[in-house]
Amino acid sequence: MKHFLTLGLLLTTAGAALAQAPSAADSVAATPPPAANPLTFYGFVDGYYGFDFKHPATNTRPGFLYSHNRQNEFTVNQGLVGLRYDDGRVRGAVGLHAGSYVAANYAAEDPVFKHIYEAYAGFRPFQKAWLDLGIFSSHIGFESALSKDNWTLTRSLMAENSPYYEAGARFTYEVAPQLTLTGLVLNGWQNIRETNQGKALGTQIQWKPTDKLLINSSTFLGNEQPQDSLRRRRYFHNFYLTYAATERLALAAVFDVGKQQSAGRRGYDTWHTAAAFVKLKLADKLSGTLRGEYYYAQRGVIISSLQPARTDADFRVAGGSLNLDYAPAANVLFRVEGRYLQAQDAIFQQRDAQTADGYGNLTTSVALSF
Repeated sequence: MKHFLTLGLLLTTAGAALAQAPSAADSVAATPPPAANPLTFYGFVDGYYGFDFKHPATNTRPGFLYSHNRQNEFTVNQGLVGLRYDDGRVRGAVGLHAGSYVAANYAAEDPVFKHIYEAYAGFRPFQKAWLDLGIFSSHIGFESALSKDNWTLTRSLMAENSPYYEAGARFTYEVAPQLTLTGLVLNGWQNIRETNQGKALGTQIQWKPTDKLLINSSTFLGNEQPQDSLRRRRYFHNFYLTYAATERLALAAVFDVGKQQSAGRRGYDTWHTAAAFVKLKLADKLSGTLRGEYYYAQRGVIISSLQPARTDADFRVAGGSLNLDYAPAANVLFRVEGRYLQAQDAIFQQRDAQTADGYGNLTTSVALSF
C-alpha cells in the first residue's frame, strides 16, 4: 500500500488528478460540449421506513450506520435542492440538504455548514483540466450520499465509515477519454471545518479500458487528530471495479484498506473491508441486487473510535442484503431491502438490555429526482 500512496502523492505533486467519483453519476468521459443553458436546477428526496428485528426501545439503528439510520419511523433520509452552472470554461454548484442522513453524518459540523451538500466554484486552467475549490462529494468509494445512484438502498459498512463529502481544492485532468486523474488537498477526512493545522492529500485514478469495465483507485493521507492530540497519521486506499457482463447483469467488487498510527504512535491500527455486488435486471422496470460484505477493524479503529486504546476490542462483521427496485417512472424509484449482519462478538443491542451477535432489518424507500 505504501508504494501506491507514494504514486498517489507524486500524482498530486505533479498536478495530475481527477474528478470526484463516489457517485454513480460520475464517470470517465470526454469533455462534453457546453449546455444550451449553463444554469440548471436539481432536486432529490428520499422518504423511507425501516424496521429492525428484536430492536431495543429506540428508533435509532446501530451507531455505525448513518444513512437510513432510523427504524419504526416514517421519515426522510435526504431532501436536496440545488443549482449548478457549467458553460464549458467555468463551473460551480450550490446544494442544500436536510434529513436523517444529515442529522447523523454531519453531527460534528458547525451548524452554519451542516446543511451544505455541495458548494464549490471552478474553472479550466487549460484544456481538459478543472480546478475546483469548496465543498464537494468525496473522491472515495463506490457508493454516494444519493441513494438513487447506488445499487442498493442502504449503504455498505465500508461506505458508511469512509468519507461521503470533502472540503478543499480539487484538480482534475482528463488524460484520455478512458483515463481521468484527480489530485486533492483537503481539510481532512469528511470534515468541512479544519480540526488541526495539517492538510490531507488525496488522489484518484479512473480508467475505463472498455465500455463494460470501469476501474477506480483512490487514496488518502493525513493526520486526523484534533489540534490538542498527538499526531496519528492515517493512510487509506479504496479500490473498486464495475463490469457490465450483459445488458441485464452487472457486477461490482470493492476493497478498502487503511492504517492509522496507534496510541503513543507505537505501530499502526489496521482496518480492511470488502464488498461484492450482483445486479440483475428482472424486467423493464424491475431489478434486484445481491450484496455480500465484510468489515474488520483492529481495536475498532474508525468504525468504533477515532482514537482507539490498545486494549479496545477488534471489530469484525460480515453480512448480506437483497434489494428489489421498481421504477414506475424515469425519475421515481421504489425500493425494498432486507439485510442481515453477523458479528464476531455480541455488539448489537436488543430488547430488555440484551445484546446479540446478529442483526437484521427491513427498509423501504420511495425516491424522486428532478
